[in-house]
Amino acid sequence: MLRRLLDGIRPTFESGGRLSRLYPLYEAFDTFLYTPGERTQNGPHIRDPLDLKRMMSLVVVALIPCFFMAFWNTGYQANLALQAAGEGAAAGWRGELLAAMGAGYSPNWWNNLLHGAVYFVPVYAVTVVVGGAWEVLFALVRRHDVNEGFLVTSALYPLILPPTIPLWQVALGISFGVVIGKEVFGGTGKNFLNPALTARAYVFFAYPAQLTGDRIWIAVDGVSQATPLGAMAAAEPASGVTVMGYSWWQAFLGTIPGSMGETSTLACLLGAVLLIATGIGSWRIMSGMTLGALGMATLLFLVGSPSNPMFQLSPWWHLVLGGFAFGVVFMATDPVSATMTETGKWVFGVLIGVLTILIRVINPGFPEGVMLAILFGNVFAPTIDYFVVQAHVKRRQARYAA
Repeated sequence: MLRRLLDGIRPTFESGGRLSRLYPLYEAFDTFLYTPGERTQNGPHIRDPLDLKRMMSLVVVALIPCFFMAFWNTGYQANLALQAAGEGAAAGWRGELLAAMGAGYSPNWWNNLLHGAVYFVPVYAVTVVVGGAWEVLFALVRRHDVNEGFLVTSALYPLILPPTIPLWQVALGISFGVVIGKEVFGGTGKNFLNPALTARAYVFFAYPAQLTGDRIWIAVDGVSQATPLGAMAAAEPASGVTVMGYSWWQAFLGTIPGSMGETSTLACLLGAVLLIATGIGSWRIMSGMTLGALGMATLLFLVGSPSNPMFQLSPWWHLVLGGFAFGVVFMATDPVSATMTETGKWVFGVLIGVLTILIRVINPGFPEGVMLAILFGNVFAPTIDYFVVQAHVKRRQARYAA
């Protein structure tokens, strides 16, 4: 019945119809529900099941463990903070909503998921509505189909935000990421920066006090607690076994304060398995970034510093703190803004890994480092590919005496 309904109204949206200018909206809705009916009639045929829609959908599937942690860990940290502060309930409209749902504040699985949901879902909803509106607007103006690129951007962006970020800042950030980071360059496939990271960078530099303070990481009003990386940058000592009282395994599992969906290295690794198995995520970039980070972290750890506590952070700690794992798996491997050549992927990954540690350790004003390093790598990706291709050309010319 739905298929017949869509086919019946199709002429209204096609060329010459009353609503022909809205055809991108019709096409987006149709292809979201059904496989496109167009087929090639003449050879040669290329058989490949991995089209753009399936690629983007698989990335979202790979993000499911991170989505779960965005719900569970956000609520877990909030419920722990409420218990420690001796408070009985969350404040504001979120507290009223939790009370209406009958959610408690003991840190069990169900309460954690509900408490996390009242913070994550509004951020995700604003991202989809505002960012999606920009995507549709540009599609209508350019008269082309609404592509699936925003499906991944809308999933990534909320996961790298703190739970208490104001919703109007979410809207401003995703607007900047979609419009300036992608659409002004022609849309999906033509952007040289990762749109989700561009959006996060805009919010970070436009509102630094609200994006780097202590209070933003715990979803409870009046409760202040820094992230482990932020504490280290503020000269809080690390024992080598724990950082800010958290063990390495707690950081690996993700039961620490941080951005909503990027605290768990385990969740990111589960996504990495799917991305590598399906050929969507480059294992070369992931490996290069990890090796680059470990190498630079080891070097700085051996050099040491009497005045900078970040030099004391062991190399293996860098892999589980902040957004490193999330950046390795989901951000650096963006096929549009990353390098395309096989050798270039190694160089690209190593460059980002080295820069991440340099930013984290040398400049305590930016204790995270991953976001800036990946954006810097995006800018250099075309140059890296250019020199790799030129090196191949020179070798072939020498081989064949051309």
